[in-house]
Amino acid sequence: MKWNLYEKIWLSCFVAISLILTILWKDTFFGFSVFLTGVLCVVLAAKGNIWTYVFGMYNTFGYAYLAYTNKLFGELLLNLLFFVPMNVVGYIMWKKKLEDKIVKMRKLTIRAQIKLALLSFMAVLALGFFLSKIEGQNTPYIDATTNVLSVIATFLMVWRYREQWVFYIILNVFSVLMWTYRTYYGGQDGSLMVLMWSAYLVNSFYGYYNWSKGVAEKLILGGCNE
Repeated sequence: MKWNLYEKIWLSCFVAISLILTILWKDTFFGFSVFLTGVLCVVLAAKGNIWTYVFGMYNTFGYAYLAYTNKLFGELLLNLLFFVPMNVVGYIMWKKKLEDKIVKMRKLTIRAQIKLALLSFMAVLALGFFLSKIEGQNTPYIDATTNVLSVIATFLMVWRYREQWVFYIILNVFSVLMWTYRTYYGGQDGSLMVLMWSAYLVNSFYGYYNWSKGVAEKLILGGCNE
């Protein structure tokens, strides 16, 4: 598995910062493990490497537990009921489309992008309204936004579309805001989750850049719609 200079620096910096903050802020090493598997998962996704689903499975269960302790029930259900099976599905589907352990990449049409944007907006409103009726639920519409964008981005990822990264960029911004709010009110391991989602945000821009290169290469070779 080859790593370029940017990936080595990005990964090393965020891991070092998270370890230092874990010690200084007396967060749990379980939270650190969730952070570590999370950053490995997203950087491997940006590379189009199938091992993203292996690290993603541990991260899914760990993050679900942290969501539960912070009363983010939408995040909890999303991870257990959606991400766990989708990690398995994604691994199987990517395995069928590999070239030297790197998945073949493609892109959506403009029309499909507009339809997805409208669908996302309506789904956020509906889910946010539902979550707001659950007693004890925190930040229902932010939680709804992260849930909806996560689902759509995951399907785009499994189907190997570059536009997953646009959704991940927006998702990561809202997730940073959500965990910043939880950290302010004393949520468990909130500071590490803010750092994790900040790392995801930086990586999502890199992911879009890397997958755009992958799509361009397929267009040159003639076969982007595989």
